[in-house]
Amino acid sequence: MSPCTRLLADADSLLRTAGQGLWPRAAAFLIRMALEACMSDFWLRTQPGVEDCDMQAQLLCLTGYHDQDTARLAARAWAALSAACHYHGYELSPTVGELRTLYIEVRALAARLT
Repeated sequence: MSPCTRLLADADSLLRTAGQGLWPRAAAFLIRMALEACMSDFWLRTQPGVEDCDMQAQLLCLTGYHDQDTARLAARAWAALSAACHYHGYELSPTVGELRTLYIEVRALAARLT
């Protein structure tokens, strides 16, 4: 099982047993880590060395090595997950539905990037 798949399985388990507490941010972190692991695996196969760049640079480079829809989806998912990972004093935590949508998008990205 790849790190991406394992992280997505852990996030799925957390989303299924959602209760009260810090689970939304924990799930967001797991899903974002899965996205980053998928991107790293993709770069190791296609253009070694890019995986060492920061995520913004990797997302920009993705437009040159994959189709525009995939690059756009990856950038949007990573931005949404990054926002969900941080505490904002005047915003609510992400809901199960929002996190499930991001989970599905990252799972689809993982399939496209393999």
